[in-house]
Amino acid sequence: MPTLYSKQDSGNSYKVRLLFARLGLPFRIVDIDTTTGATRRGDFLAINPIGKAPVVVFDDGRALAESGAILLHFAEGSRFLPSDSYDRAKCYEWMFFEQYSHEPAIAVRRALRVYETRRAQATPERLQELLEKGNEALRVMEKRLVAHDWLAGPAFSIADIALYAYTHDAEDKGGFDLKPFPGIRRWLARVAGEAGHVTIDWRPA
Repeated sequence: MPTLYSKQDSGNSYKVRLLFARLGLPFRIVDIDTTTGATRRGDFLAINPIGKAPVVVFDDGRALAESGAILLHFAEGSRFLPSDSYDRAKCYEWMFFEQYSHEPAIAVRRALRVYETRRAQATPERLQELLEKGNEALRVMEKRLVAHDWLAGPAFSIADIALYAYTHDAEDKGGFDLKPFPGIRRWLARVAGEAGHVTIDWRPA
């Protein structure tokens, strides 16, 4: 049974919990608060030298960090990773987009608004810059989702999990307006309506 080091309100950690729930995969969870310096202590750095969560530790002691890598590893051979080579490549494309274009704006703006330790960085200029960049990322998603149910191919995949995690509360916590993005809003409802869906506050019993 893998052990997941997870920050409960982190979108990156939520991605992993969401996939594990969809897979019905039993796992242990260890809460780690990245805002208190817990990920910079020696015991955690021995697990993940990057000093970030989430991290999965396997029974044999091996560890795997980075939410995208964890999703790809556990989705292997499942319906959540497309079998068609082109659709699978598009899944990777959306996951890279999430990390390089979406997360640096939408997740960072959320963090500046939510975490007290980040408030000093939440200048009006910085928040406006992130709002503009985040809306650019949302427009890219909208172009796909206004005409298709899912991001990569004809079925729900880890690309949808990767983008859902920080998009689902972009309005509430990030301060983005999703009204101009009907395709995204319908997609969010489809993801939440999928069997086995769990919310960000879910944790294994």
